[in-house]
Amino acid sequence: MAADQSAVLTSKARFRGQVEDRGTVVLSFTGEHTQKVDGKGRMSIPADFRRVLEAGDPEWTTGLSPRMYLLYGDHLKNQLHGYTVDEFNAVVAQINALPRGSADKKKLSRLIIGQSIKLDVDKDGRTVMPIKQRQKLGLTDGELTFSGLGDHFEIWKAETFSKEVADDLSGWLAEQEDGYDPLILLDG
Repeated sequence: MAADQSAVLTSKARFRGQVEDRGTVVLSFTGEHTQKVDGKGRMSIPADFRRVLEAGDPEWTTGLSPRMYLLYGDHLKNQLHGYTVDEFNAVVAQINALPRGSADKKKLSRLIIGQSIKLDVDKDGRTVMPIKQRQKLGLTDGELTFSGLGDHFEIWKAETFSKEVADDLSGWLAEQEDGYDPLILLDG
């Protein structure tokens, strides 16, 4: 478990926060990590994130490379989302459970299923982000920020993350009174 020091054990959560299998303990995506992407799109997945991808890939065994899904839908604007195979399949199952032919099912299918790709992570922890997705972030090479959000992670151009997320969060915290505990939001 030493390699997973910043990974957190949590109850297995499904999309939209539904808790399932209360006794099951799984790793979740945590922390912020800066990684580089080169001109060919090669990027390293943070080591802690790789452990989560391995745990969330039903076909993964020692010696094999884990797989992941990268979402790049138009709704994501300046970011991409990474999911484990299990979590992505859970989201797809929820979309497929919507009424056939419904407008919501069509929209979600196009945004989530239609605008995602499956990527393999190699033995060195790298994957290749296609040029289309790099261009969406506004870079062909440079620094990326990986931000863990529990059941998935975000990938941002590092500069954009700093401006849009870190600065926004700092501003919000500055507006709170001294001693404010953000965990109070869980009581609502």
